[in-house]
Amino acid sequence: MKFIALIFLLEMFTFPPYRQKTETLKMKQESNDHLTFTSGYAEVNGLRMYYEIYGEGKPIVLLHGGGSTIQTNFEKLIPLLAKNRKVIAVELQAHGRTSDRNAELTFEQDADDVATFLKNLNIKKADFFGFSNGGTICLQLAIWHPKLINKLILGSALAKRNGVPNWFWDFMAQARLDNMPEPLKKGYQAVAANKNGLQNMHDKDARRMVNFKDIPDEQLKSIQSPTLIIIGDKDVITPEHAINLHHLISNSSLAIIPGGHGEYIGEITTIKPNFKESDLVVPMIEKFLNDTSH
Repeated sequence: MKFIALIFLLEMFTFPPYRQKTETLKMKQESNDHLTFTSGYAEVNGLRMYYEIYGEGKPIVLLHGGGSTIQTNFEKLIPLLAKNRKVIAVELQAHGRTSDRNAELTFEQDADDVATFLKNLNIKKADFFGFSNGGTICLQLAIWHPKLINKLILGSALAKRNGVPNWFWDFMAQARLDNMPEPLKKGYQAVAANKNGLQNMHDKDARRMVNFKDIPDEQLKSIQSPTLIIIGDKDVITPEHAINLHHLISNSSLAIIPGGHGEYIGEITTIKPNFKESDLVVPMIEKFLNDTSH
């Protein structure tokens, strides 16, 4: 049940109610395990959005899953990707260091927040990697902001309610903070400006999942960007769903990797004593990103 409780994946789509300019409030140089990066806050559509930028080169944007932070999802992945890329990671509404707004979480609003943030950083096009909820946000970006997308990597992304077993929906309807994996709770508390926001984040993520509606086939078929779809063979996302998504997105490839939900990127709840960086899918990601035939 541990990996089940980790997923506060998705929700229904609503058109973003407003847009406003992104303005950097604070940027600073930091160092983490000998890896230097820039961190900052930006005003985005009423949010104070936290972000980190690592490395140099072509930009790749990382979007985390439900209940997560940059570090709990991507701490193992970032140092490897940053060797050859500019890695831009953000924390989305109500998650980690980013503030909340007086509105429910939606995937289209998250996508619009990311698009507005990048536009005002003068980033006109980037590669995207989204894990879990972040993968579904990537789908919304590709549908509603296609000009932003160069290549798309969907890690355990959900597009249809039948993409997970039926018990998942019963579980989400009864989701309780007590069932949230301890590493995710600690990850939030370690960085959040509002230490009392954990319950709010949990509840909004859970409601988003309960209210999730299918992304129409027509919208998925409209995605033209080269796309790599990744799931684990013990993932909560079913192989049938990943295969269907692969068929709907014409310019896509599919990889089913041994392991559970997020194990292929070293997501914090999947880390085992025998963890090795060589088990991660970074070489596959880099091969996909560097392939000029797409």
